[in-house]
Amino acid sequence: MTELNPATELAKERNRAAAERTLMAWIRTALALIGFGFGIERIVAAIHQALGDAVNPLRLSRILGLSFVALGTFAMLFAALDHQRQLQRIQRNDLVYQSRQSPSLIVAYVLTGLGGIAFLGILISPLIS
Repeated sequence: MTELNPATELAKERNRAAAERTLMAWIRTALALIGFGFGIERIVAAIHQALGDAVNPLRLSRILGLSFVALGTFAMLFAALDHQRQLQRIQRNDLVYQSRQSPSLIVAYVLTGLGGIAFLGILISPLIS
């Protein structure tokens, strides 16, 4: 039986705590994305309902809202899976650095794309109406 080194066990606990903080940050980010997407869709729907057919907003706002909700949902799922994988690595003492694609970078790229779509939608909406 191998003896447990207190320094190693404390380091593993610090890594686990850091993984928990990272997961909580991802949960906050995902909830903000979901809430923002839901808010966009509901506000545009309320304006459209209040003004009737006088205003015909682009369906882009609904797609944009749903995209934010989907991005937040996928970010939450990916964060939970990544957290589980990190905890397994800590348990196995497999803490060798591995280069990987940053989930934050992926979310940043998707948000850049959604921002570009929103910008174009706002830019061309006066030309369409």
